[in-house]
Amino acid sequence: MARAESIVLVNTGYGKGKSSAAFGVMGRGWARGWRVGVVQFIKSGKWKTGERKLADHLGIEWHTLGDGFTWESTDLDETAAKGRHAWEVAAAKLASGDFDLLILDELTYAVKYGWVDVADVVEGVRNRAPHTNVVITGRDAPDELVELADTVTEMRKVKHAYDEGIKAKKGIEY
Repeated sequence: MARAESIVLVNTGYGKGKSSAAFGVMGRGWARGWRVGVVQFIKSGKWKTGERKLADHLGIEWHTLGDGFTWESTDLDETAAKGRHAWEVAAAKLASGDFDLLILDELTYAVKYGWVDVADVVEGVRNRAPHTNVVITGRDAPDELVELADTVTEMRKVKHAYDEGIKAKKGIEY
């Protein structure tokens, strides 16, 4: 079996756990001495998440560049501009050679909403620094990213506490 210098993982689907799985990889990479970075495309800095606290504690480079849930946006043009800016940051980091692992959290939404062209994402990921592993998260991963990826996992919701009126729990969901 061949060992690749780096791989691309995509966590997609309508179930929970796409980002959480990516942050598990973040922890494993850090534990192996990797230089790790995270670029978040949708989430804003409003929520103080456990994964961000962990990354700060570990010295992992983290960029939260979105402004939150799109349905809460008061200016969709600004939201789209933030998504495009997040891609510019991610593209530079992919090419830099400074990272062994980059997590592009919720990137698929930036593509789905038309803020970033899927061809640009494919080109950026394909032409990344040779040793940079990538994890991309978000629903509705486009076929082009699925094709490019080495591993694709689709999360499928079977049951969720929210459906029973139970709010997100600190430590479990954020």
